[in-house]
Amino acid sequence: MVKLRIKISLIFLSLSINLNAQELFKMKGNVKSRLISFENLSGASSNGGKENNGAKGHATETILPGATRTIVNYNGNGIVQRMWYTISERSPEVLRSIRLQIFWDGATKPAVDVPFGDFFGIGLGQKKPFESAFFSDPEGKSFNCFIPMPFHKQVKILFINESKLNVNLFFDVDILETPPHTADVLYFHAYWNRKITSELGEDFEILPTIKGKGRFLGTNVGVITDSVYRGTWWGEGEVKMYIDEDTKYPTINGTGTEDYVGAAWGLGTFNHQFQGCLVADNKLGYFAFYRYHVPDEIYFNSGIKVTIQELGGTSLEIARKLYTSGARIKPVIANSKTGYLKLNTINPLPILTDEQFRPGGVLFYRVDDYSATSYFYLDKPTHDLPSLQPIEIRTYNLKTIN
Repeated sequence: MVKLRIKISLIFLSLSINLNAQELFKMKGNVKSRLISFENLSGASSNGGKENNGAKGHATETILPGATRTIVNYNGNGIVQRMWYTISERSPEVLRSIRLQIFWDGATKPAVDVPFGDFFGIGLGQKKPFESAFFSDPEGKSFNCFIPMPFHKQVKILFINESKLNVNLFFDVDILETPPHTADVLYFHAYWNRKITSELGEDFEILPTIKGKGRFLGTNVGVITDSVYRGTWWGEGEVKMYIDEDTKYPTINGTGTEDYVGAAWGLGTFNHQFQGCLVADNKLGYFAFYRYHVPDEIYFNSGIKVTIQELGGTSLEIARKLYTSGARIKPVIANSKTGYLKLNTINPLPILTDEQFRPGGVLFYRVDDYSATSYFYLDKPTHDLPSLQPIEIRTYNLKTIN
C-alpha cells in the first residue's frame, strides 16, 4: 500500500511538472485562437459555419486530378500549432502523388514541398495507426501534425493533386495569432528526397547541404531493399551530420541504422515519441522508420548536411556468393587470417574469394532504394534545395504493406 501511494504521488508530481512547464493555467496576453477549415477559410471572428446558417455546410471539397487548392492564406503574425487532414484516397501511389506546400511571409518558393503521405511521419506512402511527438494517426485514416510553425507576416498552404483520382479533402489548421516574434524565431522547413539507385559507397542524402542558421528536427526514412541481397541485413549504414565547417568527416557519426532509431540487433516495428519503426517487412524488404531530435537537440550556425550509408552485412559464405554472382557489393570490414580487416583502408582491395578471409561476418556497401523526409528550422523563409522530384520517381515500385 505504501509503495502504491508513493507511485501515485510520483505520477501526480510528474503531471504537475509537465503542466507547470507548459503553463497551461496562465492566461496569455495579446493572442487570438483561429481555426481555418472549409467552414471558415479566413479564420476570422464570428465567421464559421455561415454557408448553411450554422448547420454543417462545407466540410469537404473534391480536388480534381491536376488541381491546386489554396487551403490557407492567412496574413498576420502567429504560429501554426496543429494541422489535421483526412482524404478519401489513401493508397501509396496517391499519397506520393499529392503535394503539400507551405509558404512563409510572401515567399514565392515553398519552405515545404513534400509528398502528402510522407510528410506526416511515415515513409513509403504508407498508412499505419501510430503516435509520435510530431505526428499521429489514431486509426490509419487521418493525418495530424503538431510541429509549431511560426510566421511573421503570412502563411499559405497549398494542396496539389497530381494523382489520377478525385480526392475528397477535409482539413483544419489551428493558428495562434501572436504579437511580433523576436529575431531568434526560426521558420519551419521540410524536404523530401529519393534515390532509387546510386554508386557503390555513395551515401544517401537525407538532407542535402543547406546554408544558414537553424535546427535539425529529424527525419523519417523509407528503404526498399534490392531483392538481389534478400536474406542479408541491410541496416549497417551510419547516419552522419556534417555541421558548419565539416567537409570530409562529420561531427556527428552514429553506429548503425537501427541504432539511430534506438533499436538494436535488427529492426522490428515500434512507435515511441522520438523514435520508431512503423514498417519492417523482411519478406518484401520494406522498412520505414523515424527519429526526432527533441531531447537531443541538433543546431547549426552556417549549414548542415545529413546522410546515411547504404551498408549491409552477412556471412562470408553468402557474401562470396553475392560477389561471384555479380551483385553490386563492396566489402568494407571482414574477418581474415590476420585479424579484423578494415578493407576501406587497404589498396588494392582484397577480393572476397581470397584465401586470407576466414568464416565470419562481412560488412559491405550495397545499393538499395532510399527516400526520406527531413524536418528543420531555418533563419529564413526559403531554402536553396532542389525542387520536389517528379511523380514518376515518387511513385515508382510502391506497394501497400498490410
